Amino acid sequence: MLHIAFLVAAREYLENLKTKGFWMGIIFFPLIWTLAIKVPVLIEKKGVPTRYFVVTDPSGKWKGLIDREVDQRHQREVLDELVSHARRHLKRPADRVDWLDHWSTAAALDEFIAKGGQAGFLKELNGLFEAGTPEFVEPRRHFQRTELPTEVTEEPRETLIDRLRPWLKGEQKLQMNGEPVGLFAAVLIPRVVQEAAPGSAKASDKSSNEGNIQFWSDNLADPALEQLVSETVGRELRSAAYQAKGMNQAAVREIEAIRVPLVSLNPRKAAGEERVGLGDRIRQWIPSAFVYLLWVAVFVSSQMLLTSVIEEKSNRIIEVLLSSVTPEELMTGKLFGIALTGLTMLFLWIASAMGVLYLNTSKGSVAGTAENIPVDLINLLQTTWLLPAFLGYFILGFLVFATFFLAMGSTCNTLKEAQNMMGIVMPVLIVPLLTIPFIPRDPNGTLARVLSWIPPFTPFVMMNRVTGHPPLLDVVGTLLLLGGFVAFELWAAARIFRVGVLRTGQPPKWLEMARWLRSGA
Repeated sequence: MLHIAFLVAAREYLENLKTKGFWMGIIFFPLIWTLAIKVPVLIEKKGVPTRYFVVTDPSGKWKGLIDREVDQRHQREVLDELVSHARRHLKRPADRVDWLDHWSTAAALDEFIAKGGQAGFLKELNGLFEAGTPEFVEPRRHFQRTELPTEVTEEPRETLIDRLRPWLKGEQKLQMNGEPVGLFAAVLIPRVVQEAAPGSAKASDKSSNEGNIQFWSDNLADPALEQLVSETVGRELRSAAYQAKGMNQAAVREIEAIRVPLVSLNPRKAAGEERVGLGDRIRQWIPSAFVYLLWVAVFVSSQMLLTSVIEEKSNRIIEVLLSSVTPEELMTGKLFGIALTGLTMLFLWIASAMGVLYLNTSKGSVAGTAENIPVDLINLLQTTWLLPAFLGYFILGFLVFATFFLAMGSTCNTLKEAQNMMGIVMPVLIVPLLTIPFIPRDPNGTLARVLSWIPPFTPFVMMNRVTGHPPLLDVVGTLLLLGGFVAFELWAAARIFRVGVLRTGQPPKWLEMARWLRSGA
């Protein structure tokens, strides 16, 4: 029997490898993940245009402060990009790790500006870059204040917005350096800005615009400029309040800059290595990505098996196959063949993911920095049980759902009938996706432990708990329970498959399939 089942599995495997869909899935899945990582960053840097805005300020006090805050935030971005550029292209980045780490701190911005900004930074590194290093390109500005359109005057202020509406609605454009650009927002600051303490009547009264700063924009998805204006004006008002009360502003700023020196430590780590870094935080959440990948792999493989059975049944090919093999041999061969197809798919996905990580490893990256994330991920995969657990739970998860799909597919004559049957199992498949964000937060809590002992959820929930140090009872107990559940499913599926695979006409009722299980015929 095993020899025949192996031949059926080999046929199923090779047939799937010949399909365009299989190879498209192999190619496009890692490509989609790569694009999902790269495209948002690229769009953030290149795709979103500079936001132009105007400010009306009768007091003449706020424009300069807003300009300074916009420029400081831009200089912070420039500094971060310069540090990343240096880590990638210095001849010996390890020799300047401490120096680069210094510039990554929040307090380094004032020093960076005082030393000449971008020009001063690059001057200090002159001659230390590798040959062929591309020229540093300053990131674009996210925000840029501009003057009112020449057709619009600031007075009378009561009708200013009505006159600005064509620009705010995009019907007319501003001219910047000879090119038309859109007006993102208009900030109208009254002569006297209303001050209100949190919780006061003034703070809660937003029905009136009088005395309030007005922020006009039809883009509600990007609140960054609105927050910048609010924080800048609020900070200046607080500073004025300190001064009015006779408090030394420099002393107040010094006190406000005090931070608690908190260090995160992990009691499970070896002595002297207890400090928690970025890699440890990634370790806590990386199983969630594997759960999603596991879900996709199980679902795709099970669907592949379901489609194969229904197509062969509707084309009468299955009758020819059953003239040479028994139903049990055919079912076993199909399960093993599709499982091998799924494992091949996973192997190629993981291999391509590792390749992407290696290609994105920065030469000068150091532990705990954003540039070191690919290195942290590679070390995590090499030093934990994530990959073995992933492969093991894939096989078990595949058998849980593929066996059900195989049994149901054997009773259906068309894909439409199979889709009706799928309505039963889809809610079960959705549950693990809904729990993905919650399990890592409490991997040994009541929710995680209860779901771990429900066989259809076990592969996904336990995969999500792998790095959370689940109790040995949960690991061994759920594996034994899941193994027993799979064995029962295989027994039940074999009985249903034996009768249903040659059945025609309407799909059987659930009670009828229950009788097949009891009678075995």
